[in-house]
Amino acid sequence: MSESGLTVLDGTHLRSFNPSLPELNGSVNGAQLLEIAYSKASTSLFGLSLPQNLKASALSRVIAGPADHADVTFRQTELEKDKASKFLSDYISAIADELKDDPLVVSILDGNTLKMFLEDEDDYAMLAENLFTDMDIEDKGKICKNELRNALVHMGVEMGIPPFSEFPLLNDILKKHGAEGEEELGQAQFAELLQPILQETADALSENHVVIIHNVKVVNGSKLRKLLADEKQFDNVVERVLQETKSGKDGLQKTTELIRSFFEKHGKDFGLPPSESNDAVILLYDAVFSEVENEKSVVKADNEFREYMKDVLKKFAEQLEDNPIYCDLDD
Repeated sequence: MSESGLTVLDGTHLRSFNPSLPELNGSVNGAQLLEIAYSKASTSLFGLSLPQNLKASALSRVIAGPADHADVTFRQTELEKDKASKFLSDYISAIADELKDDPLVVSILDGNTLKMFLEDEDDYAMLAENLFTDMDIEDKGKICKNELRNALVHMGVEMGIPPFSEFPLLNDILKKHGAEGEEELGQAQFAELLQPILQETADALSENHVVIIHNVKVVNGSKLRKLLADEKQFDNVVERVLQETKSGKDGLQKTTELIRSFFEKHGKDFGLPPSESNDAVILLYDAVFSEVENEKSVVKADNEFREYMKDVLKKFAEQLEDNPIYCDLDD
């Protein structure tokens, strides 16, 4: 997928990946094995630099115990080839499982979007004109050469330019083409200077992709399914809902309305998307509660309430598995 869109990494790429150890002379220690695993997983995930929390959570799936302790202990462990090979396979699978539960939303910057702009003269002319206008804050019809850097920042990930912090080669490209200093450029000169900069950036990205992780949460029902599978945790939620709904002033209010109100306020704690996120969340609630309301709207006994709650959460989990909801955490 080009960088004009988003890619969801949910572990699928890793599940079709069969990792193998490089040639080893004797045993390998845990620290070396982890680096091998990181490298192989990264290669399979478009060059993504694995987030630390993802690596730690995956390790704790393979090695029992707190993540920090498991990491320190394992790094000092010596493993023979067979055990090392098994660990590598298990660890890659654990990363895939983590991504299935909590997918990453990324942009894969591979130069394709920039090449699309450059290949069409009209598209490029429009891009350059719009950038020049945005950079010409004082409306002088002139901007300094060093504004080329700000123009790239302004284009951003959506238009195929990685952050300078993630792709420092951009500094070298700007310097190479003389995009520095206070010398002023008109619009035509700006467009002429920008073109080879974008071309070289596109070529560099085609050789070394940059993967940018977005601050987006994919709510796919995985947390709800874990809740439903844990009887004790589920009973605690039921008790919490019962306490809050029974304290309501209107004792005749329908059960569906009581539960919906509770989850709209507290659903995020249990794996539901925040009720104020977007229209998709409203549609999700409407779909689930219209379905359960058709089945039963009044529950008298607590044991009936428990089954009713389970039915509601199962329906949420099923809906989210089929149609995950994306929540922008920057909002």
